[in-house]
Amino acid sequence: MPQKQKSRRSWLELKQAGNERFKTGQYGEASGLYSEAIRELEKASEKKPEDLAILYSNRAASYLKEGNCAECVKDCNMSLELQPFNVKSLLRRAAASEAQERYRLAYVDYKTALQIDCNIAAAHEGTNRMSKALTESDGPSWREKLPPIPTVPLSIREKLNQHTTNNILIPTQAQQQNGSREAKKKTPSEKNVKKAQAQKEEGNALVKKGEFRKAIEKYSQSIKNNPTEITTYTNRALCYLSVKQYSDAVRDCDDALMIDSGNIKALYRRAQAHKELQDPTCVDDLNNLLHVDPKNVAALKLLEEVQMMK
Repeated sequence: MPQKQKSRRSWLELKQAGNERFKTGQYGEASGLYSEAIRELEKASEKKPEDLAILYSNRAASYLKEGNCAECVKDCNMSLELQPFNVKSLLRRAAASEAQERYRLAYVDYKTALQIDCNIAAAHEGTNRMSKALTESDGPSWREKLPPIPTVPLSIREKLNQHTTNNILIPTQAQQQNGSREAKKKTPSEKNVKKAQAQKEEGNALVKKGEFRKAIEKYSQSIKNNPTEITTYTNRALCYLSVKQYSDAVRDCDDALMIDSGNIKALYRRAQAHKELQDPTCVDDLNNLLHVDPKNVAALKLLEEVQMMK
């Protein structure tokens, strides 16, 4: 009996062992260890839903690596029941659905992940792949056949963005870059805020004169002094649109939406830029905008124009 007690491992030890196996490509052993960890944790008197959610999500990652997409989807479903809108589980389920050619479900999961963090490169790439695949299979009206895309509440977006998930995957280069950009957005001093405001007003005056390139310089100076002011990004995005630098406009809108994911101007101007870049996600920006402001005339008009172009 004492020997048995000694050899028994806790769910945390089993999880860590699973993580180590995963890192070395031993996915079958990893999934077995995660299964043991799940059983141990479910027996525990004190267990947190988020801990179980991570274990199911980690096992889903192992199943995905093995090509066992059906089991991956089941585990992601369990993880998302325990911790709704878990980004890792959404992306893993999307990848598994895509591998099963269930493109509509994959599209919905990729788009849901982008509501939580609009800078996830894998979700952007997945959305584009699914858009192309669905256009080929269902024609121009493919969006009408999609399941509903859930709206992620702001409180959950903030919580999930702040939460550092202790799972097994290393952040992508895009996520690392995003972290660097966020690190730069520290609270500016009162002196810098005043200086930034003056520079922004100079930029606004130049926009009224139609001097967009000079305005871009002023807005850039303003952002250096105060990188937390959302309107400076949306104003500079307008200037980039005016001089046909559409990719730069998208980047500014991305930055603005990191500060306020429901900002009307950022969504609209990013949709305009995506339209010029012939990126189908312009429709998604407009749909998100209309979810916030259903009677927005400019967005309704642009959506009609985009749909007529198909």
